[in-house]
Amino acid sequence: MQHTIEVNGIKCYSYHGCLPEEGKIGGNYIVDVKVTTDFSNSFISDSLSDTVDYVAINKIVEEEMMQRSKLIEHVGNRIMQRFKQELRGVLKAKIKVTKISPPIDGNVENVAIIIEETF
Repeated sequence: MQHTIEVNGIKCYSYHGCLPEEGKIGGNYIVDVKVTTDFSNSFISDSLSDTVDYVAINKIVEEEMMQRSKLIEHVGNRIMQRFKQELRGVLKAKIKVTKISPPIDGNVENVAIIIEETF
């Protein structure tokens, strides 16, 4: 069976970007995560050990968002690699990293990258 856990709207203030100013002043980001797993055992056991802990998902995202990258693609990949290494029972993951008010020429609300992988 396949089931889904979503952790949406993880708000972070981070220092990603190619411009030197972005490394100094930072900006707002939102990360959305969707993982596919099988938590049918947790239906019976009611035990956290039989599912994917969304507290662990949030912790990984926050830790990786604290490390500066020039590209949100880079930080998104780091998050995915940690999911693969640290989250037991994940079959697939989708990560969306949204940069609010990017410093580009024009009236743009946000930019985002999406990474989806099957484990």
